Amino acid sequence: MAPLPVTPDLAIDEDEIELRFVRAAGPGGQNVNKVSTAVELRFDARGSRSLPNDVSVRLQRLAGSKLTLEGVLVLVAQSHRTQEMNRKDAIDRLLSLIRQASERPKPRRPTKPTKASKLRRLDGKSRRSDVKSGRSRPPSDG
Repeated sequence: MAPLPVTPDLAIDEDEIELRFVRAAGPGGQNVNKVSTAVELRFDARGSRSLPNDVSVRLQRLAGSKLTLEGVLVLVAQSHRTQEMNRKDAIDRLLSLIRQASERPKPRRPTKPTKASKLRRLDGKSRRSDVKSGRSRPPSDG
């Protein structure tokens, strides 16, 4: 099958995505009992050959409770009335998650406080100290 483009330099094979049609939960009248319109999408995030290792690790972290112990990402789409719309919704959600995981987080650059901020902090501490020391009992003259 044709690869699905995720980003300009990343695509996943359609055969890595497993789709299963199940009955949707919730209201829907007689239609909900007869037609399997909900889609369960399964994607092996840990064993995918299309994803680089760092993207795979970030995707697994992003997936949270949608990830099984084996590293398979499970998405259920049932908000639409047709199989095709739910299928498209599930695939779009998967691609969105992978796009999010493909962005490298910016490394944190440690910063130093400015001299003025240090002085403000120390000034505030000494003011507070003066206020608290003023609350103590005056020394008694023996």
